[in-house]
Amino acid sequence: MAELTRAGVAVVLCAADEAALDALVLPGLGSRPLRTAPDEFLFVCAPAVAADVARETADRVAALDADAVVLDVSDGWVGARVRGPDAARAFSYVSQLDPPGVEGFVQGDVAHVAAKVLADADGLTILVPSYWGDHLRERLIRDARLSEVRG
Repeated sequence: MAELTRAGVAVVLCAADEAALDALVLPGLGSRPLRTAPDEFLFVCAPAVAADVARETADRVAALDADAVVLDVSDGWVGARVRGPDAARAFSYVSQLDPPGVEGFVQGDVAHVAAKVLADADGLTILVPSYWGDHLRERLIRDARLSEVRG
């Protein structure tokens, strides 16, 4: 059975010219780069390394696009983690999106909210704008019948 937990993640935005992002050497530090638009990357990482990801990205992209913007936008996002062997089935109750393959991501409608969905070997992380966090949690519990694990 799948279970729901809160995903403690940070999000760093990098907005720059498409050609600059194509040439950008991505930061390490355990961040997951999500190319969400031709002129935008979101880097999802642990909160402890968000400042380092932002600094490293800003240093690198500045050489490619003087007008680039890099911001830690973590306060604007909240993550829900759906773990377990039935994670994809549970996800199907709140979205018509095909769940991404391992280490992949998709974006689209989840519980009638624009979301980013990241996959790894243990399940799915669903990111939504922070003001939709309670709505997403409630829909996952009600519609996907997930039990919430706190801690």
